[in-house]
Amino acid sequence: MAERSATRTDLQTGVPACVIGWSGLLNGDTGAAVELVDYADKTCTVTGTFGTGGSITLQGSNDNSNWFALTDAQTSAVTKTAAGMELIVENPRYIRPSVTAGDGTTNLAVQICCRRSVR
Repeated sequence: MAERSATRTDLQTGVPACVIGWSGLLNGDTGAAVELVDYADKTCTVTGTFGTGGSITLQGSNDNSNWFALTDAQTSAVTKTAAGMELIVENPRYIRPSVTAGDGTTNLAVQICCRRSVR
């Protein structure tokens, strides 16, 4: 169980935006927490090899200690067992991915595209 570092790519758009990414997420790993509170609009993409029973959940925290599953627009936890994309409703101080199940072949990548609201 390891903590995987995050990468950040600032996007050259008319509105401040960035993509945060974690890769090489294995069974039991978490991504290093990132602060994205300035970016209210967030969409998560999960790709990779899930293996048998592979599952990953996007988590949020306001104290970087107590973690809770984030939810989508249907109030379901942002938990993936296959590749996909999901809107994130909450805007906590910290966000991270957590691989909650899998086997020896589980190897996942997460990207969160973030955009500041235009005023």
